[in-house]
Order: sequence, then structure tokens, then C-alpha cells
Amino acid sequence: MKTNLSSQIKLDRIPRRYYDPQGEIELAALTREEKIYTRIFETATDGSEYIARQIAKVINRNVESKGKCVVTFGSGVSTHSAYAELIRLHKAGEVSFDKVVFYSLSEFFPLIANGPSTLRKMKEVLLDHIDIRPENIHTFSPDVTKEDMFQRCKAYEKAIEDDGGIDLAVCEIGAQGSLAFNEPGTPDTSLCRLVLLSNETRHNVKSDYSCEDVPTTAITLGIANLLSADRVITMAWGENRAAIVKKTVETPASANVPASFLQGHPHAKVVVDLPAAEDLTRISQPWKVTSCEWTDKLIRRAIVWLCHMTGKPILKLTDKDYNDWGLGELLALYGSAYNVNIKIFNDLQHTITGWPGGKPNADDTYRPERANPYPKRVIVFSPHPDDDVISMGGTLKRLVDQKHDVHVAYETSGNIAVGDEDMMRYFLMMDKIAPMFGFDQGGYSRLSEAVHKAVGNKQPGDMDTADIREIKTMIRQAEATIACNYIGVKPQNIHFLRLPFYETGTIKKGDLSQRDVDIVKKLLTDVKPHQIFVAGDLADPHGTHKVCTDAVLAAVDELKDEAWMNDCRIWMYRGAWAEWEIDHIEMAVPISPEELRFKRNSILKHQSQMENAPFLGDDDRLFWQRAEERNRGTAQLYQSLGLASYEAIEAFVEYHIIRD
Repeated sequence: MKTNLSSQIKLDRIPRRYYDPQGEIELAALTREEKIYTRIFETATDGSEYIARQIAKVINRNVESKGKCVVTFGSGVSTHSAYAELIRLHKAGEVSFDKVVFYSLSEFFPLIANGPSTLRKMKEVLLDHIDIRPENIHTFSPDVTKEDMFQRCKAYEKAIEDDGGIDLAVCEIGAQGSLAFNEPGTPDTSLCRLVLLSNETRHNVKSDYSCEDVPTTAITLGIANLLSADRVITMAWGENRAAIVKKTVETPASANVPASFLQGHPHAKVVVDLPAAEDLTRISQPWKVTSCEWTDKLIRRAIVWLCHMTGKPILKLTDKDYNDWGLGELLALYGSAYNVNIKIFNDLQHTITGWPGGKPNADDTYRPERANPYPKRVIVFSPHPDDDVISMGGTLKRLVDQKHDVHVAYETSGNIAVGDEDMMRYFLMMDKIAPMFGFDQGGYSRLSEAVHKAVGNKQPGDMDTADIREIKTMIRQAEATIACNYIGVKPQNIHFLRLPFYETGTIKKGDLSQRDVDIVKKLLTDVKPHQIFVAGDLADPHGTHKVCTDAVLAAVDELKDEAWMNDCRIWMYRGAWAEWEIDHIEMAVPISPEELRFKRNSILKHQSQMENAPFLGDDDRLFWQRAEERNRGTAQLYQSLGLASYEAIEAFVEYHIIRD
């Protein structure tokens, strides 16, 4: 079973020499916009292996030269895969921690029973699995008070100094460019101290530590402490870190992005995967730093960028515009701006279709989807029971109205996203209805009493009972069914897969397993679709979308030699957090004002996911508002390039099956 095929999505459009140049001269050219030494790897797994070997190298060198190595490690989620590889190296005898002195990079204050603890997390992911001596593990004293905080922090710094200073610091780049708990606004002179945690940080901690009760403050080593380390390794994985990685690496150092202060460190390294590197100049705009391998998609990206820089639509770009903005190579290749303009204009025009399932009895030479077979069997995979309508509700309605045999497969129950208040609303109603219709008073009353009691006694971080999880699942399924009925999906074509990886009852989910993949394979084998729509939204901050995508792609990989798979296309949509960049869009489905209102109403059928949904994040917009603004934004971008003006557009990218 291939469990990480979603990581391959980026690889078919980025030449290796951009992110892994072989010569020093080319490396210097490609990285001239970068102010920190930055290594880019195809996947987070590759990057983690590199980091682990770098850590082992530093430890071995310092132990050999001075008899010990002093380290401070962060406990952020991004570091865990590197620590797992470090454990493997230790067990293989490639590194020993017997002479390593460990200092916690940060810790929550105050420590709450059943609350988060960075030291506890470090023990879980690293320290309990290596040969480090207990007396060499140092952290902030749990009995520290606000009154003696200053003296204790100074004493902690003094202990590090007495041990010879930090040889190696390892941590992740936070969502806003934080290092440890040094959040935006932190100066480079900051030292060990008590800090106030932002709402976003506390939200992330709640998710990362699978807990509800998160302190508002924490103790952390400061930026100056990190800059004093002999070497610093920091990392970021995934496209939701791309913007902050660019700010960290390429923009002038600023307290607004604390990680950017590493630009002044002579031995700092930033390690990222391709999705996290996608905004760096050598990946996103390579024509600025090197001669390019001009593919159709890269040309499209360059022209869209040129339109943005000049404020012109495509067909008004001139030879002078190309030369002024460093795109003279394209003039040499195509002879004139006119030739390039027409090519890209037509390419973008051909992505637009009102027939996402293919238009029957029509010339499909320049259409994103083939005309035949018609009607098509279609499966729309939805990670949660509302991602289908949020992400592609307009397209889903088009497919149904155009008489395709549309199936919707909800991959997870989504029960953890139902708040207790939303569930209790149903019980308050049922408590009144049950006696009116003579329901089994004994059975229902016992259930109602148990649920009321469980909710009333529930403490932060407590797991819902099995009965409550099942009831919340029913709520999500009912809402999804109502939305499908509203769109016109046949009742027998609604599938609730309930993939096992999700059913932990907590925010933290399990790993993808063959059981999950087999459930998806059965549905694919039963339906034998001509089209599959799958979430390609790897920026999902909770990770469920990525696992669900991997489940579908793993199932497709195991079925790719089936005869019916030769006639199946896979289209990827995005979720509520981001849209495909226009140079990658291969199918753009216009949505009229009436269809956009219909889509909104479809989303509103999911009442439990409106204002009270626990995972709206720091974006105050509701899901329907995010979806509409994103779809309108895509349409406005097409219009600004000189193409037709639409109310909104939903965009898709084709996934190409990797064949051996």
C-alpha cells in the first residue's frame, strides 16, 4: 500500500534542478534571493531523513571534540518525523545520546493536569526512545511562579551557559513565522521569558496536543538565545507554510516574522518540502534567477505574473513588457509577444467549460473532459460530510443536471465537528416528541438521561461516549443526505464510508491503513467510475483531507491495471482554505449567480457546521462565505486576464496515475 501519493502531486511540474541543483554555480544563481541556507526536498519524509542525519552528525562531532553536545529541541508537529528517523539512526548504532545534554526550548505555564506539556511530548516522540541520561534532561521547573519567573529564567540561561552553550537548536517555523513561542513582534534581542500565547497558537496547540484546556502563557527561550546557538535547524512542511517560508527566507529580517532573524546566523538551515517551498522565487518565478525549462504551465504562470505586474490583460502585453520584466526568453522562443499572448489566452480559454462531465455529441479536442462515454458514472469523494458542496457544489449540481450517474462518498463521519449544543438541540426536541408519539419510554429515557449526564459532566479534553459519537455521526449523515437530496443525487448513490482512521473519538486521528484503502477500493470496484473527484486540498490545517486523499489515491494505485481504469479520469478540487493557482487549473467551471445561491443553500443544509462548528479556525468567515469569495476571486482573475466575466468559477486539476 502506498500511503503518501498526495506528496507526488507537485512533482510533475517542478524540474529537479530548481530545488536540487547539482553545481555550486547554479545553486548560487538559483538562491540569490534567499538570505538563509535553504534545502528543498520532494517530500517531508526526505527532508526529515536529512534533518535527522544532520542532527546525528552534529552530535557525533561535538561528542568527539569536547565530550558532550548541548541541544535544545522544539516539540512542534513538524519535528516529529525527523525525531522518528533520529530514533531509527540511534537504534542502528549511528548516534548515541549518552553524552547529549538536553534543554527544553519552551514549556507551557502553568502546567495543567491533563493539559499540554512540551517535555511530555518530547519524551513521547524522542527522549523515551534513546539512551539519554535522565540527569541530562533539563526543563523549566514546574514550581516556578510569576513572582520568581525572571530569576528562574536567568538561572536557566546560566545553566546553559555553564554547560558551554547550545551546540544545536532544532525547531519548526510556526504558521506566523514564530520560533518556539517567539511570536510576531518579538525582537531579536529577546531572551528567556514568560510570553502570552496568541489565539492562533492556542488553537494550534489544542489541535496538536488533542486537548481542550490550553494555558494562555508559556516560558520560552528567546530569539537571542537561539541565535547564540552554534547551529540552528528549522523546518516547515506543506503548502500552508509556503507564504511564511518565503517571508522567512527572502524578505528582510523583521520582528513581524521572528524566524527571519535566522538570516543573521552563519550556520542556520531551513529545510522544507516542495509544497512549503512553492512561493520561493526559484520555484514560483524561476525566470528571475535562471534560464528556464519552459513548459506550457510555466509559460502560463509567467504571463499571469506579467499581467499582474503591468496591470494589463494578456492580449495587451507588448514586446517591451516582456523585455522590461525579464521575460525576453519567451520572445526568442515564440518570435513576438503576440504569439505568446495568443497561445496562453487560448490555453486559459480552453480550461473553461460548462460541461464538467464532458459535452455529449460535441468536438472535445479543446475541452477539458472528453465527450464520451455519456452519461458518465461519477464518484465525488468528500473527506468530511460537507466538503463536496463547499468545494464543488456548483459543479456537483451541473453533473446531476446534465444526467450523469453521480455518486457522493463521504469518507469520514465528521462526528468530532458536531458541538454538544447542536446535538442537545435534537434531544430537547425528542424529549418533547417521544411521549407524544408513544416511543419506547424506557429505552429512550435511559439514553436521553445518559447523554444529558455525559454532557453535563464533560470536562475539557474528555472523549465523547460511543453513543454520543454515534448520534453526532447521525446528525452529519442526515445533513449530508438533505444536501444531496436538494442537489438531486439519488438516495442509493449516497455512501457513508466511515474510514476507520478517523474513528478515534479525539482530534488526533490514526494512521492510514489497508482497511481504509480497502473500503475505498470496494466502492470504486462496485461503481467503476469514468470520473473521480477527490480533495487535493493539502492545506487543510487538520490533516484529514490529506489522509482521505491518500486513501483514494492508494486505492486507485492498487486498481490501476483494471480495464475500466483506462477510461477513468481523476479531478482534484480544493477546499475552504485555498484555490488552485491559475497556471495549474485544467478545468474551470463557471457558476451563474443563481447557481452560486444554490451552492450557498446546499452548504447551509449542514446546520451543525455553521457558527458553532469547532474547527472554523481563525478565519471568521463561515464556510459558505469562504467558498463564495474564493470562487468569485477565481472568476475575477480570469476576467482581469481578458477572458469572459463570470459570477464565480470552481477550478480543478487532473491527477495523473503514476504507472510503474
